[in-house]
Amino acid sequence: MNNALSFLLTATVKIAITLGVLLTIVAYTVLLERKVLARMQNRWGPSRVGPFGLLQPLADGIKFILKEDLTPPYVNRTIYLMAPVLALTMALTSIALIPIGPQVTVGGVTTPIQITGVTNSAGTDGDIGVGLLIILAITSVGVYGIALAGWSSNSKYSLLGSLRASAQMVSYEVSLGLSLVGVLILSGSFSLREIVNQQSGSILNWNLIGGLQIVGFFVYMMSAFAETNRVPFDLPEAETELVAGYHTEYSAMKFAMFFMAEYANMVTVACLASVLFLGGWSGPVFGPPVLQAILPVFWFLLRVFFFLFLYIWIRGTLPRFRYDQLMAFSWKFLLPLAIANIVVTALIVALRA
Repeated sequence: MNNALSFLLTATVKIAITLGVLLTIVAYTVLLERKVLARMQNRWGPSRVGPFGLLQPLADGIKFILKEDLTPPYVNRTIYLMAPVLALTMALTSIALIPIGPQVTVGGVTTPIQITGVTNSAGTDGDIGVGLLIILAITSVGVYGIALAGWSSNSKYSLLGSLRASAQMVSYEVSLGLSLVGVLILSGSFSLREIVNQQSGSILNWNLIGGLQIVGFFVYMMSAFAETNRVPFDLPEAETELVAGYHTEYSAMKFAMFFMAEYANMVTVACLASVLFLGGWSGPVFGPPVLQAILPVFWFLLRVFFFLFLYIWIRGTLPRFRYDQLMAFSWKFLLPLAIANIVVTALIVALRA
């Protein structure tokens, strides 16, 4: 009974902390994007609310809560209301399976820094053995939120946006999954924690460098940009063509939920890239025990920040693709490149054996 209570308490605390940190990162990623894009365009960006505009996310949140929540009379009400909830739920759930750091001991309880992480009978940290597959499955379900939103809105702009999103995600999901096969061949495990442990010790052990997964990393990043509907792959929203795409008919908090889902997916993609290619939380650890517990999480978040900044940088740099270019890029370029990466990686591993 005590073990069950301890597990429940530990899981509740980890969920609360992870969700709090994730939603804070989502809010301030929006602010970072607005500030960085403003500087790229020789503007100031948000600077009125709080010092240096740091309270702008709070003001935006209050605005969304207080705005009039309109529901058009011609929508399929049940599906229309369910779609943003589904999109946000899937986006927030996937972060539960990502290991953020090694195990820590607090109050005599040892637990991995991961919501789904448990301490096994041997006393070593572990997680769900097929965590990567579950994340891919959860993120794939997220497209249903977009598809249902476009269909239930009964609007031509929303429907076109959702059709584009569905075709785009199905196409790039193939390349994204294949881009990870090289990492799985090198590690021999679907466990994200095991993949990180195998990259520890040196930067030369990272899959990107020591594993020669440069091509796989490139395919993953391009596919991830398309999966999260970001520039230059933001055809499902395409303001100049479809007003706002699949969320044209949404307002107030329902629109905010789609907005939060998009940025939460960006964080998930950045976390996965860090875990699979850049060693996760590995890095120099020194100092007193408290600092040694914090530093791995710091190295992990630093890599996540790098990927989020890359998202913003590319948005301020590249124009949007035409839709035929977008689909051709997936099927004619990324897919063959991902398959070639698998073949070469398998040959290298076979020759090393």
